Amino acid sequence: MRKKILVVDDEPSISMLIEFNLKLAGYDVRCVSDGEAVFDMLKPFRPDLIVLDLMLPKMDGIQVCRELRKQNNGVPIIMLTALQDVTDKIAGLDNGADDYMTKPFSPQELISRIQAIFRRLQSLPGGTDEVVFSIGRLQVHADQREVYLDGNQIELTPKEFELLLFLCKHKGKVLSRQQLLHGVWDYHFLGDTRIVDVHISHLRDKIEKNARTPEYIMTVRNVGYKLNGPAISNESSLA
Repeated sequence: MRKKILVVDDEPSISMLIEFNLKLAGYDVRCVSDGEAVFDMLKPFRPDLIVLDLMLPKMDGIQVCRELRKQNNGVPIIMLTALQDVTDKIAGLDNGADDYMTKPFSPQELISRIQAIFRRLQSLPGGTDEVVFSIGRLQVHADQREVYLDGNQIELTPKEFELLLFLCKHKGKVLSRQQLLHGVWDYHFLGDTRIVDVHISHLRDKIEKNARTPEYIMTVRNVGYKLNGPAISNESSLA
């Protein structure tokens, strides 16, 4: 079955370009031109991924992203922005976007980003045997995509979960930002590593008692990050 992609952009030329290239790549594509229309399409179309422009009428991309995550809708989102300001890009990530691209962009690069997200989702654990990583007071249930701290479930975005799971699989190892970008986002090119820092910050806010003095995700200066302490899995093949 073809993957479904919802394109949200109020510039007809951009929408048509994206739609043409995504259909050529084999995707089922629908386009809408304002933020409110996204929610009208969720049930009838059921998109597997949303390409979402930042600047939209009625409801901007940040508001759409925030509302989707409030509804616990984990559909992957690639944010498009014509703005060069890093704070605008980070704002999209802050509100649950999985990735961002700055206009103008190559349609092939967009397709590569989409394929990378779908590859990551397909490679996540599955099967009848539940895989659980235990790190101190933290438990990560890989197959159920659930995280518990002191027995209480923690709500993570899909990308935050994938980042934490990747750290669990490489517990105790120092991982560079580029390694994390490749391992979690599946980028095979030199990407903007700030996307890693933003997601690490969000993850710490949710699982650490004090994000300034983290217990789990440690910063290794001038290198990257590592998961502190032994992560014990009931499925050794994933370690």
